[in-house]
Amino acid sequence: MQKIIILDFGSQTTQLIGRRVRELNTFCEILPYNRFPTDDADVIGVILSGSPLSVNQSDAFRLCFDNLRGKYPLLGICYGAQLMADTFGGSVQRSDTREYGRATLSWLNASDPLLAGIDVGAQVWMSHGDTITCLPSGFCAIASTSTVANAAYRGADEEQLWGVQFHPEVFHTLCGKQLLENFVVGICGSRQDWSAAHFVDTTVAELREQVGTELVILGLSGGVDSSVAAVLLHRAIGNKLTCIFVDHGLLRKNEYAEVMSLYEGLGLNVVGVDASAKFYAELAGVTEPERKRKIIGKGFIDVFEAEALKISDARWLAQGTIYPDRIESMNITGKVIKSHHNVGGLPAKMNLKICEPLRWLFKDEVRRVGRQLGIPERLISRHPFPGPGLAVRILGDITPEKVHILQEADDIFIRALREWATDDGDVLYNKVWQAGVVLLPVQSVGVMGDERTYEQAVALRAVTSTDAMTADWAHLPYDFLSHVSNEIINRVQGVNRVCYDISSKPPATIEWE
Repeated sequence: MQKIIILDFGSQTTQLIGRRVRELNTFCEILPYNRFPTDDADVIGVILSGSPLSVNQSDAFRLCFDNLRGKYPLLGICYGAQLMADTFGGSVQRSDTREYGRATLSWLNASDPLLAGIDVGAQVWMSHGDTITCLPSGFCAIASTSTVANAAYRGADEEQLWGVQFHPEVFHTLCGKQLLENFVVGICGSRQDWSAAHFVDTTVAELREQVGTELVILGLSGGVDSSVAAVLLHRAIGNKLTCIFVDHGLLRKNEYAEVMSLYEGLGLNVVGVDASAKFYAELAGVTEPERKRKIIGKGFIDVFEAEALKISDARWLAQGTIYPDRIESMNITGKVIKSHHNVGGLPAKMNLKICEPLRWLFKDEVRRVGRQLGIPERLISRHPFPGPGLAVRILGDITPEKVHILQEADDIFIRALREWATDDGDVLYNKVWQAGVVLLPVQSVGVMGDERTYEQAVALRAVTSTDAMTADWAHLPYDFLSHVSNEIINRVQGVNRVCYDISSKPPATIEWE
């Protein structure tokens, strides 16, 4: 299968490069800058990412180009472009006029294949303090801005080597998709045959070969990733898959029953476990957020292990691990910096082999595969939900009474998002990346009828995002917020005040704990 290799030098937008390449129906892998697979015959091109470093630093990440130059089409982005220029004999210096943010191409060579279909005046996005002041011998500039002469360049024709100082992968480079398509399709020759249907067919075949006749267990969370992984495995091995869905008592209102019903409708063999009493007992009196998470994580492992051991012939543990999980689990030197979050930490005595059918997919691709598999849209389009559930949305200690209050308030908010129509005929739920209600550890004075109240306050949280790395607060209509506030205060006993969180990430996080 054809693939583009993206060598990561530590840029915050490296994953975005991968997403843009995948949007061109082309498979790609993101690897640490020093891990190029020299023996992979499927590689058709290489992209070098940006970096927070300067090529002039003593500890700058360097790259041996012996296995790349003249053998594959190369595209360097920002640091990648500077690195190639510096390595091949050019000069990179600190710029007197730094460029951050929007810029426009004041000149370009329209005949160059990298810039086909791009016009003078095209908006690009810069983010660099160094600049290429002198190109290597045999190289030539193919685009400039008013302040950066070598905004884009190319090497000798036979080398198929290009560099751009701007970031074509980001939204604000309006010609970025065209430029990447020119490279991936026009220059590298991608057949653009990476699709959801292709992924399903090849993965089902691979799973049948990998697992054979052995039994597989999978921990379901009710979220998109584990659900798609389960249906994909079920298509491959049928009743050899057993799914375990643990209810820790911190799910949304009626979520356990609703999700179990959806899973049964998909033909999955699901073992449901109501372990809420265990979790409430272990969380009693605990207020520190990280301790809550550890208690819930260990409790899940205990319950999952007990159920999994009942399936004595199981040989595989399947997880809904997706590609960003794997990328984020190592830094660019290949050292693990955090473990997978799916079902990590299971006891070694279970002695299970790991199966990760979604390990190459980004979140949006997981959803496309889910639709290809015929999974109901209500399950596919579900907002992300934290593994510890409502525990990280109750500030302070956890009690069944607090969980009940939060479930009722959250249900009103989410239902309203699903029902409130927008001007384009869609609903607000589909305009929001993630939403929920937070129960605050404060009480406030209110008045209901002729009586004074002293009850709980809740905060509504809704954000827009593409990958949860950054997020902005959702600008929900005032009349919608007024409606939700009135509904919660009138219908949820114990709440007399509703706030709306208008902080973005960064500096805040999406969840409050």
